[in-house]
Amino acid sequence: MSSTPAPDGARRALLAHLRQEFSAPANAIAGYAEMMVEDADRAGYADAKADLVRILSAAGSLQGLLADLLSGEGGDGLDVAKVRHDLRTPINAIKGYGEMLLEDAADGAYPELIDDLTGVLAAADDMLRRIDELVSFASGGQGAAGDLGAELAGGALGLGSASTLAPLQDMLSPRPPGPGAHAGKILVVDDNGLNRDVIGRRLRREGHEVELAENGTAALAAIAARPFDLVLLDLMMPDITGYDVLTHLKADARTRHIPVIMMSALDAIDSVVRCVEAGALDYLPKPFDTTLLLARIAAALDTKFLRDREQLMLSELERERDRSERLLLSVLPAAVVERIKQGTSLIADLVPEATILFADIDNFTPMAGRLEPSVLVQLLNTVFSAFDRLVDRFGAEKIKTIGDAYMVAVGLPQPRADHAPAAARLARAMLDELPGLSVACGQPLGIRIGLHSGPVVAGVIGERKWAYDVWGDTVNIASRMESHGLAGRIHLSQTTQGLLAGRFAVEPRGPMPIKGAGLMSTFFLGPEQAV
Repeated sequence: MSSTPAPDGARRALLAHLRQEFSAPANAIAGYAEMMVEDADRAGYADAKADLVRILSAAGSLQGLLADLLSGEGGDGLDVAKVRHDLRTPINAIKGYGEMLLEDAADGAYPELIDDLTGVLAAADDMLRRIDELVSFASGGQGAAGDLGAELAGGALGLGSASTLAPLQDMLSPRPPGPGAHAGKILVVDDNGLNRDVIGRRLRREGHEVELAENGTAALAAIAARPFDLVLLDLMMPDITGYDVLTHLKADARTRHIPVIMMSALDAIDSVVRCVEAGALDYLPKPFDTTLLLARIAAALDTKFLRDREQLMLSELERERDRSERLLLSVLPAAVVERIKQGTSLIADLVPEATILFADIDNFTPMAGRLEPSVLVQLLNTVFSAFDRLVDRFGAEKIKTIGDAYMVAVGLPQPRADHAPAAARLARAMLDELPGLSVACGQPLGIRIGLHSGPVVAGVIGERKWAYDVWGDTVNIASRMESHGLAGRIHLSQTTQGLLAGRFAVEPRGPMPIKGAGLMSTFFLGPEQAV
């Protein structure tokens, strides 16, 4: 029985849908049979194995017949009578052997096989039902299933409806080009329960953790709720097509890295290309060979886990880079670190104007002689950490500590016009901090502070250990201001005093002989004045 073929696109769409519907139970039978043969080998059921091999052979014949009968080759319409006749022969063999084996299994001979035999017989009955539906539809005046228009209009055939078949013509239309060893968490998405069950059980046997989804909506919900290493995605589904699920996953930065293998009886090259262009890692036509399926899954998981390791290594490198940068920032100014990152190999700058501050703990030597080492180090750490916080607060740059001396520069590496007033405010804040530090350390503390302003050379020295330092007469004179000062006072050179004029009160100290500089007029800093 035949009829005039429908237009090519519609005819191909119907045949693809029939392949999808008839292949599902056939693939299920083959899948169950493969697993039962393995179980029979493992349990030593020699008699059962012979019949199981016959079922597996009949399932292979059934799959081959489906491929031939629904291939779409030639110009004739689908001959429903031939489909019914040719398919019933292997199905009857499957049911005959399966029923006998199930009787023996129920009597206790092969208890491990009961569930799979039940699945085989259910799939065989499902296939016979589908064949009868097709014959009934074709005999009801609709033609020999070549007239797709009537089927689409009425949706009479239980095998499909307009909502399922109509999008297939669009999928089949050419589109312009668009822009193993691992156990994984796998999501199997298929609207056919037999397909889901067989694939899921096979993958669990291979050691994978498997979750099943019956449609695109359930798949998206599952992926939103938990992470997966791989998605096996049926292309043709009634609510949301597999292609739409795929494009949704690849459009989301959180899920685009999940590899997706598409599955479908729709074997047109255009649909394959379209899915690959949308981001699918692979494409398997139904019915698929189990060995090939497992190999593709192993390859996909290898790709996923290699990417995961790469991302882990990149994250670790990023953490190490951040740690190295934090370490650099603990010894070098941020502006200098940025220059080094940009490729500057030699950091050496002449700074025309800066103020250098030295602070030294008064009577430190006798204190060090009477304190336990741990107490002494803790004292220095407490004092200098407090000074560090003040340096950050006033925008200065700590240069280094030398014994019990603390050295700061203001006006470098970034120049600032108010370097002298900023240094004076920092010095006064250091003195204000002393009463609290004395209580915290359990020792009466006093410090001498000296300031001098002028040009300095600043740069980075060292190979194994870098250090940012400053040199010049300005540094030497600032050090002399501290050493010639008094505890609890801030000793200024005349140069610094001139930069503070009108902002801070000063107390002249008179001319003093300064080593390396001769006789100099110096001053003690007083309170800041309102401007």
